[in-house]
Amino acid sequence: MAAFDECDVLIVGLGPVGAALAALLVDAGVSVIAIDRDTEIYPMPRAVHLDHEIMRILQQLGVAEQVRRNARELPAYEFRAADGQLLMCLDPPAQTPSGWAAGYMFHQPSLERALRDVLAGSPLADVRLGCAFERLTQDAEGVTAEIRDADGPATIRANYLVGCDGGSSAVRAATGGRLFDYQFDEPWLVVDVKVLPGARTPDVNLQICDPARPTTCVLSGPGRHRWEFMLLPGEAVDAMLADEVIQSLIAPWDCGPVEIERRAVYRFHGLVAETWRQQRVLLAGDAAHQTPPFAGQGMCSGLRDAANLAWKLAAVLRDGADETLLDTYQAEREPHTRALIELAIGMGRVVCALDPAAAAARDAEMLARRAAGAPPLPPIRPAPFATGCILAGSPGAGGMFPQPTAGEGVRRLRLDDALGGGAWLITRAPAPVSARGVEVVCVQDDLIAPFRAGVLAWLEAQDAPAVLVRPDRYVFGTGEPAALLAAWDRALAPLQRAA
Repeated sequence: MAAFDECDVLIVGLGPVGAALAALLVDAGVSVIAIDRDTEIYPMPRAVHLDHEIMRILQQLGVAEQVRRNARELPAYEFRAADGQLLMCLDPPAQTPSGWAAGYMFHQPSLERALRDVLAGSPLADVRLGCAFERLTQDAEGVTAEIRDADGPATIRANYLVGCDGGSSAVRAATGGRLFDYQFDEPWLVVDVKVLPGARTPDVNLQICDPARPTTCVLSGPGRHRWEFMLLPGEAVDAMLADEVIQSLIAPWDCGPVEIERRAVYRFHGLVAETWRQQRVLLAGDAAHQTPPFAGQGMCSGLRDAANLAWKLAAVLRDGADETLLDTYQAEREPHTRALIELAIGMGRVVCALDPAAAAARDAEMLARRAAGAPPLPPIRPAPFATGCILAGSPGAGGMFPQPTAGEGVRRLRLDDALGGGAWLITRAPAPVSARGVEVVCVQDDLIAPFRAGVLAWLEAQDAPAVLVRPDRYVFGTGEPAALLAAWDRALAPLQRAA
């Protein structure tokens, strides 16, 4: 076994969500043991899209540029009828609040390798592969997990345990967790290919709303492409995975030479765990929620979980914050997640119509909306937190704080890199205040000079003399500097409990 069997946080599952959570925790000075039953990174693409907010999280970990080199910027997303008519087009916005392009089509194994390299370089991270979680017990001081690896059974003692172990989460099962089911459950064949010289794959992402066979065709990482074909009633999974069937489905695209890299049948469904925290055990990623892929937000939601939870665990373990801070994790993240699941299900119901008459009516309605200039969909950006670790009622609270940039290309400067990790208090005028763990900076300071216009514009839009930005780059609140620091201290301070 590895060097130690005690840690601050035990993470079960080392996919992208578990690896990102582990990397964020060790960056904050928290010791982690991360286990995974597999001995290697899964070598094939699964998730293929990440958005601007995820790139900002990866920037914090120092791997954003590395991931970007194995990605392509998000193209337009077109919904087309069976006859090729354009029903709806979602163009990526030119600007985002995160200082990155709206989205990227990427290669998941490359992302996971970058995150694991971060862990390999940290003395606070102990990664154990080929190691399966079996059961857990909790007490007032921590969690004891029983695990098994090639050497046999062992135990790990941690202050907290986070299950990042996927949709069939053993951690969720161990806590008796139940799932809310949106009753959306559709089987799809996913085919990933390598694009060979001379191939002619589409340069936009496509949903073909054909009742004879709803189909998705999207970019993946550089040199790769993906098709998804809905299984029709009565079609057997094994038969659909056969080479001749897959070739017959791809042939009408006339795409030239491609090499099939991966094939699998998935059930696209929407599920949310009822409880994301049970005492000292928490859930994140697919263990907490599962999203149909039509909005490209499944992995993104999991990585947002990691960013939200990491700073709160660090505040409790390192800075003495009250453990009730962890209850704000589900309070903040669940509404965001449900909004994106419901958006994806709505998009899926548009795509998955198999009745020709219903599909024709859908097409007519979508064409009429497009002709009238109506927006194709509500904005994907979720609403600000309504509750949680925020100064409720203050302008801007609960929303993402923008990241202005300066310069272009590899010389581009970004606000987060200048100010560093942890919480920030940004003021419009110099303020004689200070607080442990909070970087206090005035917009007039040289440090913020390249970004002054963007930050000042945001403060002016809120009519705010100062803003306190949380470590996950969401706004705690706005107001007078001293009052903000006092409110932040109250939000994190241990509760006075009766003896």
